[in-house]
Amino acid sequence: MLKIVTVCGNGIGSSLMLKMKIEEICSENGIKAVVESSDFNAAKGRQCDLIVTISELAAQFDKSQRVAVTRSYINKKKIQEDTLEILKELNQQK
Repeated sequence: MLKIVTVCGNGIGSSLMLKMKIEEICSENGIKAVVESSDFNAAKGRQCDLIVTISELAAQFDKSQRVAVTRSYINKKKIQEDTLEILKELNQQK
């Protein structure tokens, strides 16, 4: 099972919307995942398989953390375009 963390600046609204979209995408594609939303500072120390966030925050994560960059927190089509291949790849490794 994948452990995914969605990240925005404050960890309240945007990352929660992104969390719900990632859960939908995983469910629709048979990917088992636990998805949590988080603020940027808390996410920096989290152990997870994947962090999903926007490009402005992605560049600030440590290189040891796998980060998927999405263009939107709420547009499911864009989120899917940006993350599905990575999600599938990680799912095959589990």
